[in-house]
Amino acid sequence: MMLRAIFFDIDDTLYSSTDFAWLAREKAVEAMRAHGLRGESERILRELREVVEEFSSNDDRHFDRLLDRLPRATVAGLNRALLVTAGVIAYHETKWEKLRIAPAAERLLADLAKTDLKLGIISAGLTKKQMEKILRLRLLRFVDPALILITDQQGIAKTNLKLYTRAARLARVKPADCMMVGDHPIRDIQSAKRAGLLATWHTGSGKYKHLRPDPPADHVIHKIGELRSVLADTYGLELGS
Repeated sequence: MMLRAIFFDIDDTLYSSTDFAWLAREKAVEAMRAHGLRGESERILRELREVVEEFSSNDDRHFDRLLDRLPRATVAGLNRALLVTAGVIAYHETKWEKLRIAPAAERLLADLAKTDLKLGIISAGLTKKQMEKILRLRLLRFVDPALILITDQQGIAKTNLKLYTRAARLARVKPADCMMVGDHPIRDIQSAKRAGLLATWHTGSGKYKHLRPDPPADHVIHKIGELRSVLADTYGLELGS
C-alpha cells in the first residue's frame, strides 16, 4: 500500500493533554487555596471538573464559574479577582514548565521527518490555543507549516469530511495515500475514513473506549510508539526501534 502523508492530532495523541490539563488545574486550585480559598482540594477539583465538562475546555472563565458555584463561605471576605488571577498564573506557569511532547512521539516524528513522507497536523480547537501548543511542543521541527489544519482557522469541523479532503489536497496527494492518527473514534477516525484516508486510532487516553468508528480504523494502537510497527509491517517503512 502507498503511503505519502501522515497527519497527526495533537491532544492525547502526541502528548497527554488530559493528564497535563488536570495537573495544571490542580496547581491552580493549590494557588487559590494558598490565597485564602476555603474547602478541601478534592471537592473543589470535582466542582472544577464539572465546570470544564459543562462549558468545554475552551471556556476562558473556568475559575470565575468555579467560585460562583462554591458555597459562599469558601470565598467570604476574599478578593475574588485575586483568587482567579492566582489560579490563572499557576495554570499557565505549569503549562510553560510541563508542556512537553512524549519522548516516544518525539523519536517517532524525528525518524519520520527523515523520510519522504509529508507530515502535518489536523487539530480541533481555537487557532491561537492550538498554535501555542504546536510552538511550545516544538512540532515545527517535524511538520510542514503549510500542512497544519486547525478547525477554528479552517472554518471546518472534524466531523466534516471536507477538512480531510482539504488536507490531502494541500499535501498534493490522494486521500487514499494519507493517514490520520488521532484519539477520537468519530472526529479523527470515522471522518477520515469516510473522506477516503487511512486512519490509525490511538486509544491511549481511554476516554472514548465506549465509541466505535464506522467504518472502523485501519489500525489501532495504544501507545504512539506502536505506530512504528504498523508502518513497517503494512507499509514497509522501517524506522528502527
